[in-house]
Amino acid sequence: MIKLVLMNADEYQKYVSSAIKSYAKEKVLSGNWNQDESLSKAEEVYKRLLPKGEKTENNYLYTILNEDNSIGVIWLAQLSEEKGYIYDIKILEEYQGFGYGKEAMKQIEKVGQELGIKKIGLHVFGHNKAARALYEKLGYQTTNLSMEKEI
Repeated sequence: MIKLVLMNADEYQKYVSSAIKSYAKEKVLSGNWNQDESLSKAEEVYKRLLPKGEKTENNYLYTILNEDNSIGVIWLAQLSEEKGYIYDIKILEEYQGFGYGKEAMKQIEKVGQELGIKKIGLHVFGHNKAARALYEKLGYQTTNLSMEKEI
């Protein structure tokens, strides 16, 4: 059984440093950004979304714990009274495939319900088939789909 614990300042600093690099890499892989601009653009996005770090109002950044070991993170933002958005979920590679991501998603939905949220959205990169499959199993439906072809 896992538990979600709000991040402290040190955990947040480690998270945001890693998340910016990961987000930049994903945007390059998806063809949205070029390598040269990716880190600076990712930093801008995180500064805009989390101007006060882990203390940014209506943002809930959790460390995912399994038997007191940190195995990942999940970030829920309350966008409006009834709408939430999962900006990030990451399970450390060595803990993937054991159902921890699914369990964390279910727990964050409970957090959302406690906040009065009625709908939760998220974004998944098209090349991340494992994440897409998980979200579909949990009942998330595709609301938009962008496609492109290199010619």
